[in-house]
Amino acid sequence: MIDQLTVIGVGLIGGSLARSLREANAVGTIVGCGLDKNQLQKAIDLDVIDKYETDVAKAVAGSNLVVVAVPVGVMESVFRQLKAHLSEDAVITDVGSTKGSVVEAMRKAYGEVPAQFVPGHPIAGTEKSGVDAGFAGLFHGRRVLLTPLPQTDPKAIELVKYMWQKTGAWVSEMDLKHHDDVLAATSHLPHLLAFSLVDTLAAMDEKAEIFQYAAGGFRDFTRIASSHPQMWHDICVNNREAILQILKRFQADLNKLGEAIANNDSDYILDVFTSAKKSRDQFSNN
Repeated sequence: MIDQLTVIGVGLIGGSLARSLREANAVGTIVGCGLDKNQLQKAIDLDVIDKYETDVAKAVAGSNLVVVAVPVGVMESVFRQLKAHLSEDAVITDVGSTKGSVVEAMRKAYGEVPAQFVPGHPIAGTEKSGVDAGFAGLFHGRRVLLTPLPQTDPKAIELVKYMWQKTGAWVSEMDLKHHDDVLAATSHLPHLLAFSLVDTLAAMDEKAEIFQYAAGGFRDFTRIASSHPQMWHDICVNNREAILQILKRFQADLNKLGEAIANNDSDYILDVFTSAKKSRDQFSNN
């Protein structure tokens, strides 16, 4: 049982986590923390949290688990506010999509990475944002990756695992750098492409007609361009090395495909499409 949970950032992820844990009867009191009192009151009205504080020190008082669910660009600021206000046995975890930058933010804030900090990342979400977009089943059957460091307290890891398992998620551990490389390819690059494509088309003179006749494929591919701009800005800035590496590889492959189209290389085009379909079908069936 988590006696008291503090969620800093009661949006889609933080709010869905609170809903799920409440539904599973896995938590006693849930305290929400943030800057927007209207959103926090909405979380109260929706029965997502029990009470709220806008002051971090007050929000974490008495909590044995703190989840930081804010954009990665402001993690350091939140960690600095946490310092000196947590009990010695209180566990801290986060939900950031980049782990190297989050660990570095913790190191800068605390001077070292405390043993009670368990970096985490639920691979789940939607293009919506805000506490009213959350729902209890968001993490059910989804993966959550923990990237603990050698000094991380095993008991802290177990508590965070317990928390995510209660949401119905599959929890596993991964090396910090490997996490950032993998997510750059599977999550960060697709979002970058979706944002870029929509922005390119929106700048065209015929944009009204283009969007009017956009079919399902366009809507499916660009859905994630409706995601939170600040959050994805922070992810790109904080995982730029890994993103640039996979982007360079993608650009090279895209250039090859463009050359094949220009040269009417039918075999190459069909090979790429056939290989991609096979890989996507295998992924969908797993």
